[in-house]
Amino acid sequence: MTVIVRDVRPEDAEGFARARRAALPYLLATAEQTAYDWAHAHPDSHARPLVAVAEDGEVIGTAEVGLAHEAPEPGIGELNVYVHPAHRGRGAGALLVRAAEEHLAEHGATTLYSWVLDEPAGRAFAERHGYAPSRSAHFLRLDLTAAELPPLGEPPAGVEILTAEDFAADPRPLFTLDAVTTADEPGDVGAELDDYAHWLETTWNHPLLDRTLTTVAVVDGVPAAFSAARTDGLGRYGSAMTGTAPHFRGRGLAKLAKNVSLHRARAAGCGEAFTGNDARNGPMLAINRWFGYEVRATEVRHVRAVG
Repeated sequence: MTVIVRDVRPEDAEGFARARRAALPYLLATAEQTAYDWAHAHPDSHARPLVAVAEDGEVIGTAEVGLAHEAPEPGIGELNVYVHPAHRGRGAGALLVRAAEEHLAEHGATTLYSWVLDEPAGRAFAERHGYAPSRSAHFLRLDLTAAELPPLGEPPAGVEILTAEDFAADPRPLFTLDAVTTADEPGDVGAELDDYAHWLETTWNHPLLDRTLTTVAVVDGVPAAFSAARTDGLGRYGSAMTGTAPHFRGRGLAKLAKNVSLHRARAAGCGEAFTGNDARNGPMLAINRWFGYEVRATEVRHVRAVG
């Protein structure tokens, strides 16, 4: 059976999201979000989303491809390839990888990174294409319908819990907080958030961001910690980022913000909560296990040099 790899088209958004949910059910994916991400990719990323299409037109594989434009060092390319479980073994993954690598090489990538599920078939696939494993990260799930969340208490003196919506008139303080927490997030490719306009487009105005469930711990009027929430309208809640500014750490503020967000998510009708953590991020893993999250899958970051 013939499989064709091509650039995405607007009408592919639903199929792209469906294939991604099937291959990686721990991440939120909708047609609206997919189309939005395509339309708002940073020009410096040279993003090129791809699909693998079967003879009947069904999208059976996806690839997110681009340069890590926020990384402090140049030449880093990223490609994440996922094939619908019911359509594996037809060569779709190999075709997507080849097209992605050619595109990234044309735009100056010298090092390529890719996430691969930590299972024998995924690891073997990466090895065949010349990729070597590096770090790993976990996907975690919490059943909000059954979880006994920690009780809510009064915030400590001087601490106020607000929502992202409370910053609608001026979200720049949240951009500043996001930037300082992202700067030291564990990972093999750094990120420097310094483009406020792009952050407004891709984070603040993102269709999955739920500003009413995104909580911010404010200390003496200064945003100190936050837990960013995404929802997909299907009863699924995802933690996009939880962090604390360096000089406010050690006070339990991130845990406080996330606990409030989870309680509000359950009250809003969300039944499942998902999050992801670098395997070396012990403090955040401990917080999520305290809430009752369980590891459901692991991905391994793979890397190879171009040339």
